[in-house]
Amino acid sequence: MEDFGLSQETTDALYAQGIGIGVEIVLRLIGAVIFYFIAKFIVKKLLKGLKNFLERRDDTPSLNEFLFGFAKLALYAVLFVGVLMILGVPGSSFLAVFGAAGLAIGLALQGSLSNFAGGLLILAFKPFKVGHVVVAQGHTGVVSKVKILYTHLMTFDNQEVIIPNGNLANSDVINMSTQETRRAELKVGVAYGTNIKEAKEIILNIFNNDARVLKDPAPFVALQNFGDSSLDIVVRVWAKSADMWPVYFDGMEAINSEFEKHDIEIPFPQRVVHQIKEKAAEEQEDSKS
Repeated sequence: MEDFGLSQETTDALYAQGIGIGVEIVLRLIGAVIFYFIAKFIVKKLLKGLKNFLERRDDTPSLNEFLFGFAKLALYAVLFVGVLMILGVPGSSFLAVFGAAGLAIGLALQGSLSNFAGGLLILAFKPFKVGHVVVAQGHTGVVSKVKILYTHLMTFDNQEVIIPNGNLANSDVINMSTQETRRAELKVGVAYGTNIKEAKEIILNIFNNDARVLKDPAPFVALQNFGDSSLDIVVRVWAKSADMWPVYFDGMEAINSEFEKHDIEIPFPQRVVHQIKEKAAEEQEDSKS
């Protein structure tokens, strides 16, 4: 018997081959479904364990969030590739696609990748944390957020500054919050002729009676410079970091008040001008005579 011009043997062979392919497809589909549910269960368990581990190990939310997200993406990518490979898609195809996609993304996002790398460095080495007061990129403020691409600062006049992490990782950052104590330096000018010893004693008395000022290191007061209009006195006192600026501003007010009580003058800038026109005329008359 012939069907469409094919012999019985050929038809039977094609029929058997079709049955074999169908069975193989069904088996692959069943295997892929079984693999998907088992792998998904394992992925969820792994992610749950990783999340608990990160929360116990580190108190940096941004780094934990990034690591968890990266692990989740990687594990589900492995799950997806595993399902496709069970269905018969060759693994070399994935490598070619991922390689080409990675190259294209890298070229398109060079700046963002720099920020990404900078964010990883900041989150790993922690030169500053949320709540620290820093000076960076010409801005001074409190770190409000540290994300994987950008760091957010809140300035003291309540403006939000968003700085790329690539710039932060490759420039100087002054962190004012890492040390428990800081030194306040005040500069005070008094008029020439002032009794420097008396002025120094007044200043020392102010800061020795301020409970916020540390006794060790002790307050330091000295004549620093002979200025154009004043004798310049430098004052250096140590206090807790939170008290440093209050000590500075309160100290300046107290110095001004005490100097007024003791008639110590804080001079304005001044210049001495000599009038030589008349003297030049007299010298000219003498030369003529």
